[in-house]
Amino acid sequence: MQVTDYSAQNKKRVMFVFGTRPEVSKLGPVIFEAKREPLIETLIVSTGQHREMLDQMLKIFSITPDIDLSIMEEKQNLSSVTVKIIERLEPVILEYKPDIVVVQGDTATAFVASLVSFYNRIPVAHVEAGLRSYNIYNPFPEEAYRRFISVISSLNLAPTRKAKENLIKEGIKEESILVTGNTIVDAVYWISKDVSDIISDKRIILVTAHRRENWGEPMRELVLAIKELTGMFSDIRFVIPLHKNPLVRETFSSILSEEGRVDLIEPLDYPSLIRVMKSSFLILTDSGGIQEEAPTFGKPVLVLRETTERPEGIEKGVAKLIGMRKENIVNNVKALLTDESLYLAMSKAGNPYGDGNAGRRVIKAIMYFLGMGSKPDEFES
Repeated sequence: MQVTDYSAQNKKRVMFVFGTRPEVSKLGPVIFEAKREPLIETLIVSTGQHREMLDQMLKIFSITPDIDLSIMEEKQNLSSVTVKIIERLEPVILEYKPDIVVVQGDTATAFVASLVSFYNRIPVAHVEAGLRSYNIYNPFPEEAYRRFISVISSLNLAPTRKAKENLIKEGIKEESILVTGNTIVDAVYWISKDVSDIISDKRIILVTAHRRENWGEPMRELVLAIKELTGMFSDIRFVIPLHKNPLVRETFSSILSEEGRVDLIEPLDYPSLIRVMKSSFLILTDSGGIQEEAPTFGKPVLVLRETTERPEGIEKGVAKLIGMRKENIVNNVKALLTDESLYLAMSKAGNPYGDGNAGRRVIKAIMYFLGMGSKPDEFES
């Protein structure tokens, strides 16, 4: 048997750059697979864009950044975040000269890391490429970020066939695209194995809402809908992890703080969020990640937005767009609470976003791009 001498071969340096909790949850499975490959040298860079929630996720996935740019400051805005990442990341890229930079999703960190890599002629691999709402201001600024990254990226790792089609329509070369499935499904599988259900005599409804376009009056409409529903149904309990933004917290607490079956709680760490999700009857959310995670547990998702860049769940029937008008929210929640056939149709539809093997496909695609293996098969939903 011939034994390969890896020490005699040149390793490829793969730099992962992230700065928020969702990025870590979706890159965690990829980093795990990268560390298993003897021909890959990983270099992990955290911008620290969202410090507290980011650090929680790093512990869960046992990831220790090699470099922490620590950009987070009080009252930072998009412009200051952009400038600080450029100033602190470029010297790192110039010093370590990675063979490829891997980013995920549609954050300021992902956009700026892609831009700095492009300026220095370093290839970019974009995990979760091709999501589109086709409204540059909704979600803001994420829709713009992900479009910019697609133009820059050398390797576009699309989570679904629909995402791949979006990229091709925009003129992205098909040979640069691979459908991997969504890595968040890998993460959900890993974590949910060690998570128990919540025992409750009420039907739990998980609510998460944080998007900029929903601040103000739309958020108030949601809160009023929740108040009305608690009066209509005595067997439900709302669990609402409050976003750190003061505007969001004030809108919820000013109206719901005295409601007996509404739990306004601090943001949950990821295993706790998975536990609540797994134990919920249904979910109200404007989160993109939860749209992908909840179908793993057969939980209907009512999406608190007018558009979504994740249409696969809508088409599959596991999710429904309902917006933020009080009347729509009340009517749709009421329907799921009272119509068993409707509930079963949504809960049994399955997860169109992944099969738990996306992280492996992503690493194999990166290795293929770097000339270290064969092209992996694509995910079929």
